[in-house]
Amino acid sequence: MLFRQYLHQNPVAISYLFGCGTYSKGIVVDPLEDLVSFYIEESEKLSMPIVYIIDTHLHADHISGARKLAEKTGAQYLLHCSSDAAFSFTSVEEGDLIDAGNTIVKVLHTPGHTPEHISLVVTDHRRGIEPWFVVTGHTLMPGDVGRTELATSLEEGAAALYESLFKKLLSLPDYMEIYAGAFLGSVCGRKLSGKPVSTIGFEKRFNQALRHQDKNEFISNMTRNVPPPPENYQKIRQINMGK
Repeated sequence: MLFRQYLHQNPVAISYLFGCGTYSKGIVVDPLEDLVSFYIEESEKLSMPIVYIIDTHLHADHISGARKLAEKTGAQYLLHCSSDAAFSFTSVEEGDLIDAGNTIVKVLHTPGHTPEHISLVVTDHRRGIEPWFVVTGHTLMPGDVGRTELATSLEEGAAALYESLFKKLLSLPDYMEIYAGAFLGSVCGRKLSGKPVSTIGFEKRFNQALRHQDKNEFISNMTRNVPPPPENYQKIRQINMGK
């Protein structure tokens, strides 16, 4: 597997390019609009054409480059089937498998930050038959979990996020690496780490948001000390919805 993690500062976000070098199939996750040409150049350097582009959710903190990147590369743009978007996309749902040669991605529907949010469980068949890492977007992040009111009410989002965390993501093996969509400096979390990678096991032990294992306590915690939302977040999300 070829794997690249890109840390962005304005806005604070993380995007990814990974895939199978043997079969020349690349996947871009959560691309930024201003960097469309950059992803194409990176894929060309790796001799790994982009065949899939995935947004973990309809973002509210930056404008997605997914549609422009799809237009320039001919790649499929994937979103969860529940996404309220005013444009055509390839819909995916819980349990779907995305085949990129030796790289296989399993879709998990992990609502909470937004209703359509997905996480991506990635297996590299050159290394083994078990999943290696999970791309978690703005659900489980190093040091924290995602805010829950940008697309629903705080309480509704927090209730959904609890299920996504404790019933799905935290049931993954402890050794699995976590690659999130944000790190320190993003307003999409309160206590995000400056280290942009973690593991399921480490977060189980040290992520303070996960100490509230009772659902009501978790919801109560998520509705306190909420940081200011991203600037123009409603407009940005509408743009990403094609509206």
